[in-house]
Amino acid sequence: MAEKLLEVRNLKKYFKVKNGMLHAVDNVNFFINKGETLGVVGESGCGKSTTGRVVLRLLEATDGEILFEGKNIREYNRNQLRELRKEMQIVFQDPYASLNPRMTVSEIIAEPLKIHKLVNSKQELDKKVSKLMETVGLAERLYNSYPHELDGGRRQRIGIARALAVDPKFIVCDEPVSALDVSIQAQILNLMQDLQQEFGLTYMFITHDLSVVKHISDNIAVMYLGQVVEFASARELFKNPVHPYTKALLSAIPVPSLKHKRERILLKGELTSPINPEPGCRFAKRCPHAHDKCKEDQPLKDIGNGHFVACNLAY
Repeated sequence: MAEKLLEVRNLKKYFKVKNGMLHAVDNVNFFINKGETLGVVGESGCGKSTTGRVVLRLLEATDGEILFEGKNIREYNRNQLRELRKEMQIVFQDPYASLNPRMTVSEIIAEPLKIHKLVNSKQELDKKVSKLMETVGLAERLYNSYPHELDGGRRQRIGIARALAVDPKFIVCDEPVSALDVSIQAQILNLMQDLQQEFGLTYMFITHDLSVVKHISDNIAVMYLGQVVEFASARELFKNPVHPYTKALLSAIPVPSLKHKRERILLKGELTSPINPEPGCRFAKRCPHAHDKCKEDQPLKDIGNGHFVACNLAY
């Protein structure tokens, strides 16, 4: 049986805004097994990136539990959190904005090694940086280059090398290929899968590209307005989508064939406001199957085969 590395229970993150409380993440539950990848998908503004940052405690949660190797890291103090940073890392979406333009490639990769005092000499540091550059496919001639001199793919490789420098167990990948060309996307995805196999890494892979998430994920969590509405293995989700929102998302994937055309589900109606939302399903105003029962809260329920759905149509 697979061992859970990370488990999130009833996670909430609210932001105080002019008109009340914005429910960016609201009662989110999921788990990630060791050595596996959880894909988190949903439209822009659904709370994917906020969830990733709250899991890493880059943002403090409003409520809920974040269990890493069975321990609730929300209870960690500053010193414990500093040690935890070696276990949990992040690869950011924009490979240029996330890199210091005043530092060279080698200085950027060396920074976490210096902060956590993982090397004892300049010689050991240079050797480790060179090894990390080789691991992610960065040529040795780029050792003293600056980020602005490189293309997007190489910049993202720097970000990946920086994350790997402290030998983490878990990495949040926050849309790491969305800012890259399609051909470069494939290279970075293949690199990340190779690194996962080599180092036994566990990923939380945040994206809005469903074809990407199918390629890289073991399990997938579909988010809508701060809540997980469906959770299943990648194979099960694409084979048997249950939630109306998941079905609409999957219908939008382009089919590379003139003969086989997928019927597109067009969503109508207005978006529910995430500010002080009323009880009930947040997708109801756009759902073609909505009825009175949808005015009640819809918890995630297991419908069998490890498939969880937050919709009364499913149970």
